[in-house]
Amino acid sequence: MTVEKTLTSTSCGEGSALRPFTRRLPLDETDPKKFRTALKDYFLSTYDRYESLFKTLAHRNAWYERAIPLRHPLIFYYGHTATFFTNKLILSRLIEKRLDPHMESIFAVGVDEMSWDDLNDAHYDWPEIEAVQAYRDEIRRIVTDIIDNAPLTLPVNWEHPWWTIVMGIEHERIHIETSSVLIRQQKLEYIQSHPDWEPNEKSGKAPENSLVEIPSGSVTLGRSRVNPRLYGWDNEFGSHSAQVPAFQAAKLLVSNGEYLEFVQADGYKNRAFWNEEGEEWLNYSKAKHPEFWVPDGKTWALRLMTKVVPMPWDWPVEVNAHEARAFCRWKAEATGQPVRLPSEDEWHRMLAVSKWKSDADANLNLDHKASSTPVNGFAHGPFYDIVGNVWQWTETPIYPFEGFEIHPCYDDFTTPTFDDRHAIIKGGSWISGGNEAEPDSRYAFRRHFFQHAGFRYIVAKDAPPPPSHYETDKLLSEYAESHYGASYFDVPNFSEALVKMAINVLGDSPKQRALDIGCASGRATFELARHFDFVTGLDFSARFIRHGVTLAQGEPLRYLVVTEGELTELKEVSLKDLGLENTASKVEFFQADACNLKPQFGDYDFVLAANLIDRLYEPLKFLSTIHERMTPDGVLMIATPGTWLVEHTPREHWLGGFKRDGAEVTTLDGLRAALSPHFQQMGDAGEAPLVIRETRRKFQHIVSEVTFWRRIR
Repeated sequence: MTVEKTLTSTSCGEGSALRPFTRRLPLDETDPKKFRTALKDYFLSTYDRYESLFKTLAHRNAWYERAIPLRHPLIFYYGHTATFFTNKLILSRLIEKRLDPHMESIFAVGVDEMSWDDLNDAHYDWPEIEAVQAYRDEIRRIVTDIIDNAPLTLPVNWEHPWWTIVMGIEHERIHIETSSVLIRQQKLEYIQSHPDWEPNEKSGKAPENSLVEIPSGSVTLGRSRVNPRLYGWDNEFGSHSAQVPAFQAAKLLVSNGEYLEFVQADGYKNRAFWNEEGEEWLNYSKAKHPEFWVPDGKTWALRLMTKVVPMPWDWPVEVNAHEARAFCRWKAEATGQPVRLPSEDEWHRMLAVSKWKSDADANLNLDHKASSTPVNGFAHGPFYDIVGNVWQWTETPIYPFEGFEIHPCYDDFTTPTFDDRHAIIKGGSWISGGNEAEPDSRYAFRRHFFQHAGFRYIVAKDAPPPPSHYETDKLLSEYAESHYGASYFDVPNFSEALVKMAINVLGDSPKQRALDIGCASGRATFELARHFDFVTGLDFSARFIRHGVTLAQGEPLRYLVVTEGELTELKEVSLKDLGLENTASKVEFFQADACNLKPQFGDYDFVLAANLIDRLYEPLKFLSTIHERMTPDGVLMIATPGTWLVEHTPREHWLGGFKRDGAEVTTLDGLRAALSPHFQQMGDAGEAPLVIRETRRKFQHIVSEVTFWRRIR
């Protein structure tokens, strides 16, 4: 097949004239001028490096054809990291206006095949490469202008608005890595070599592995939010301590040569080495060998990012967690020893024994070109590659430390992964920089993903502790109880009561499609599905979406409610318990921004916005456009307590709750003004009470004003 080579221009220029890939950004600088200089360099070195990565795409198809079915095409990721800056800078109020609402909606979410990710390409008219590049250029200008000129007080910490600038940079560094994996999985005929992304050429015979004794010891993990020295993601803060029994650990990462023994032993055919989840992946993928191994006659070659090379047998094998686990089971059978992957705590014990220093030489940060290197190239105490070269899979599902909190500008970085399906990876890879390269980092991927990841096995008698399967976040537990738990003080369930009011008002009106926007834990979505053919639940918070998704998948929702002090009670609920089991097939849940909805959400006969508008950063944006999502004569239902707070909505965007020219302006006044161009109010306003349990003896009593509006134009 003849492939037409096409390139797009990027701001970083041709060739390999990139600035050095800055390793990290210290946040303890006390001189504002020096900090601005360091932050600007950190931003530009990251931004340029990301754009340089896409210079390996040699054909337009590389941008718009998916490399794998479970991820968006690469054009999404090129725009995603730039729109991330916009969305977070708006939330932190460093900028006031969107650049391009359409791009900022379609590039917002969709990277981990969550149930609320939308991977349906039919919903997207992806923009041209040049348009995305122009958007990136404008973001470059805006961010550098903020860094150069915006008011700055030091230090930059968790609460500081500039934390979101660093967040955007670290987010882009993550996508330098994840996008490089997708490029590696894209058709080779669409890819070209580039001087910034040439692989290391050192390789040789695979070395013999051996075991290192690790004595028992304790680990104490977790960062402090009080003036952290370096940036950290939400899951790194808090505290965790554990006593780890003695074990043995492989001196080397498992090399391609060592893994070859498993392949030659028909390890991919012997289902005894694969658990149920691993076998499901094996049946789906039809894998017979590692993803990046290429059969080459009687031997093997290796697919790198931009080329295929003869197999470097002494490089670390790159596999997913299922393959790593299967190798360990095979190794255990072959040796008669309890071989498995390490836990996160055990990895930190290995790190302690290695006496790793942050400036030690390792294959990180593109310091040794754009690929793995031999597994015996970087000694760290008794180990090699305790960090760097490839990520190392662990047995530990990601979980929150004690004292975990979400960051208000990025509440869904980790919380969607608290599901026992995302395993922690440690140590970083050859491309990892910034937060990724720090031993404190805690990244987790689905066990069937590929992420420049390999593994190191251990021999241990003790199994790692099982993960938690119930909701521990206090706010989410309170919402779960208010949606699905008991009624208190004879106040009916709020969501159920709203839907009953709606059905009474709607009468014989069409009931084909409904939208529950700001659905939180999803009870009203399910209740609406009793009456409508199909219901969409949308919420800004992926933490809440997970509740509805869990129930719709037929699983019970488990959560803790506080009784008093530190005492809690475990609760469990299913759709069957509520008589809602027949609604599961009639609902869908997505993460969405009510002020900037994606284009596919439309044609709704009924829209419910319950206790939403006084939590939006710009409610008028929602109210002035929601008619576009509705059918003619469609009905909008709004319930709101009118609790206007500046931490949610800037004062200038409040709809009511203030005086203007000496006269009181209520929320209902604001609703009438905002909705009158396209809606007519139906009847008078009503009320709906809500009780939220905080402890056994403490409750919130809220009364929402309820109004109905029929679309008239």
